[in-house]
Amino acid sequence: MNEERLVNIETKITYQEDLIEELNKTVYQQQQKLERLEAFCESLARNIASLAEEGNGSMSANERPPHY
Repeated sequence: MNEERLVNIETKITYQEDLIEELNKTVYQQQQKLERLEAFCESLARNIASLAEEGNGSMSANERPPHY
């Protein structure tokens, strides 16, 4: 009975080690994706800021267009 119990414990440990390895891979992939998304958002924010700066020189938000 003791040997069967030991085999069951070893089997459970093996499954847990496999599961932990899969979870680690998933977390790593999610971290990589998160870093890419953060870089993309920062790039978009810079682009929006530069477009806003370019647009501010021509007409302010409260100024009427010339055809009024």
